Amino acid sequence: MNQGFKLRYDQLRENDPTSSENELNLQEAELYTGPDHSRNVCLVWPDGRRAFFNYAYLVAVEFEPNTEKNLIKLSFSSHHVALQGYSLQALFMTLLDHLPRIITATDSRYVLDTDRNKPIVIEMLIEKKEI
Repeated sequence: MNQGFKLRYDQLRENDPTSSENELNLQEAELYTGPDHSRNVCLVWPDGRRAFFNYAYLVAVEFEPNTEKNLIKLSFSSHHVALQGYSLQALFMTLLDHLPRIITATDSRYVLDTDRNKPIVIEMLIEKKEI
């Protein structure tokens, strides 16, 4: 008998016998849902460029609220990261708990006045620290 053979009773009960156990979930979650040993934050620019940093090397975070745009400064052991956007206080509080998994920048041309009530990052700058 083939050792790879298995009955799909569980999948039949869930009414999806064609699903594969090894399928990748293509939806990217923006927040971590459970406790993990290693957590990273991934920065995504509108042009598709990406960079990620480990929360273990996050030394300090500063929040500067301004009347128009907010600024969050992340200090990692090797880099400085600046996030600028609208209503970033909620993002700052989630960074406090190391929850954001993906932070995506939006082109400022596509930000509506009604969207400025939720956290929107419009500019991300990374600067390598001098040793």
